[in-house]
Amino acid sequence: MTLYSLVADVGGTNTRVALAQGTQLLGDTIVKHRNTDHSGLDSLLASYLKGQGQPNCDRAAVAIAGPVKDGAGQLTNLNWSIDKDTLAAVSGAERAAVLNDLQAQGHALGHIADSDLTLIKPGQDSNPNAAMLVVGIGTGFNCAPVFQTAKGRFVPPSEAGHLTFPARGDDLWDLSTYLDEKLGHVGVEDVLSGRGLERCYAWASARLGQNKTASTAEIFTLADARDPVAIKAITAFVQALGGVTSDLALTLLPFGGIYLVGGMARAVKPWFDTCGFHHAFTDKGRFSEFLDAFAIHLVEDDYAALSGCAHFLASADDQ
Repeated sequence: MTLYSLVADVGGTNTRVALAQGTQLLGDTIVKHRNTDHSGLDSLLASYLKGQGQPNCDRAAVAIAGPVKDGAGQLTNLNWSIDKDTLAAVSGAERAAVLNDLQAQGHALGHIADSDLTLIKPGQDSNPNAAMLVVGIGTGFNCAPVFQTAKGRFVPPSEAGHLTFPARGDDLWDLSTYLDEKLGHVGVEDVLSGRGLERCYAWASARLGQNKTASTAEIFTLADARDPVAIKAITAFVQALGGVTSDLALTLLPFGGIYLVGGMARAVKPWFDTCGFHHAFTDKGRFSEFLDAFAIHLVEDDYAALSGCAHFLASADDQ
């Protein structure tokens, strides 16, 4: 009897599900679901397994975009929850795990093809045994440090998207003030996310006397056409990302590299150089040169979290 691992990457908008054998994802089993088509994650997974002919799964792991504690998780931007007992029941797996999505991304590092990695900034110190850092920018924002230990890889969860947004420079301070009047508290995720870019656009438009709004897709289309409001919004977003990432780098010292993941990270890729990401990242006074030690990569593998779940399950078997 062939046994499989069920793995899933649950975002605020879409869920990707696949089967794996050991650490190997089975590409022809990967299915992307719209969350709005399902009442909850358990029903989505049950529907997926039915579509795959009810495979025999002895392991299951899901990565969710939200806080996880004691084997249970709640999505931040969707009223869905899951726990390992429910996951075991719906999958039939003997062993089940619920991870934060950035934890899964952390377990994928070192197993991502070079063709799916783009170097954003070279580093001065490349040490594969040193700590690494995954920073996710998509529907929301979060990060996860990745540590190599004598007992294997350790990737603790966090909820960094809800830290207070650190504004630096006149424009970002003005953006923070503008959002504080509307939100009461400005978290990192309020700026660095899909909705965050839309807020950046609303701020830029208001400051240019236009008071317009636009979706993320519209903002990038307008920016490509050299619209000044869209460019100002993306510039604020990219510089905010540089500043927040450098704060995290100083906190966690990821000499093994920083890895940017998520749809918004990929979307602003063409704007890193023109909008001043590198300067914002190294703008730390006497520690500016120190920050040049950290290499920054963009992960362009849309299934890295699925791979991370598979590697997590395999490593758990080894321990």
